Amino acid sequence: MSPRWIPNPDVRTGRHVVCHLHVHLVFVTKYRRNAFTDAMLTRTEEIMREVCTDFEAELREFTGEQDHVHLLVHYPPKVQLSKLVNSLKGVSSRRLRQEYDSHVRRYLWGGHFWSGSYFAGSCDGAPLTAVRQYIENQQHTTS
Repeated sequence: MSPRWIPNPDVRTGRHVVCHLHVHLVFVTKYRRNAFTDAMLTRTEEIMREVCTDFEAELREFTGEQDHVHLLVHYPPKVQLSKLVNSLKGVSSRRLRQEYDSHVRRYLWGGHFWSGSYFAGSCDGAPLTAVRQYIENQQHTTS
């Protein structure tokens, strides 16, 4: 390793990969009902941190309102984003229904807590135009 190289804790390294992957996730309650209380949001963050840890991911940011939550997750390339989302929504739904059953029943019914859809946006790093320009400016050498 070069002595000039300063490790960046945000960059993950593996045997064959160096990566820096973040995703912004938004989950909405079923029917966009205002089901969350402050205590439920705090518990949801705890649950989602545990799930991320199980996937060797890190929940960097979490916030929410009465009808949705936002997450910023730093994850390794071996994690399938759809599986992470499925686990985040499934585990949190099950635990929140168990722990806040009487409250949740007033807003949500039919065994569902989250809407079936979600938002996932890649973030961090250089904008696409900068990446395109970088690739275009690379020298093309032939053997």
